[in-house]
Amino acid sequence: MHASSRWLAKATLIASLSLGSVVVYAQEVVVSAAASLTNAFQAVGQAFEKNHPGSKVTFNFAASGPLLAQIQQGAPVDVFASADQETMDRAAKANLLAAGTRADFARNTLVLIVPATAPAVPQQLADLGGAGYKRISTGTPSSVPVGRYTMASVQEAGLTAALEPKWIYGESVRQVLNYVARAEVDAGFVYRTDALIEKDKTRIALTVPTTTPVTYPIAQVATSKNAALGKDFIAFVRSDAGQQILDGFGFSKP
Repeated sequence: MHASSRWLAKATLIASLSLGSVVVYAQEVVVSAAASLTNAFQAVGQAFEKNHPGSKVTFNFAASGPLLAQIQQGAPVDVFASADQETMDRAAKANLLAAGTRADFARNTLVLIVPATAPAVPQQLADLGGAGYKRISTGTPSSVPVGRYTMASVQEAGLTAALEPKWIYGESVRQVLNYVARAEVDAGFVYRTDALIEKDKTRIALTVPTTTPVTYPIAQVATSKNAALGKDFIAFVRSDAGQQILDGFGFSKP
């Protein structure tokens, strides 16, 4: 092949690959979602892809605080779903959300769990002040919503000082769940949906009343590269089909 012909063939191949990348990217929606949504949203994503042939949902699961920080730093995210209103409020205040796209889509419950092998189960929060509970876990309050819900409930119960030396903080609610499932702590605060995932290794001791409801908001990110597909994903999450999937994982309607 003549040198100029080889160059032309190579240039054509590069151009076609580049065009292919653009087409693929245009059909991808990147969703940053709270760790507690991992299993449910993976199922939602599969259903969404079936309903939108040629589309792909890429998830980034972590605690809501770090996800917000990533978006603030310019991470290429189309949709953000947090486990509390406070984190989404911060996103809105920083003008990171597309106007008119924020909506609540699920509700959860805070529970206290213990390892399945635990010799005793606390009957009330005050029991955690006893000698049998030396290590208690929740999420880091500054960045993990479950930690904030926990601390507010503990304060409401008048146990802040008694439990202060016992806390083992997790980077996400799933890390807290793992601590309890492996019996590395004596008890932990997670969402009911998380406890259901490890129901063979953990036991729900009691439902913990929260000062504010555990609700999940979702919104399109203002800098989204694929706004249309992002809006479609949000609409699917809120649709009857999406809500049915979430219900199957223990979430209730907002």
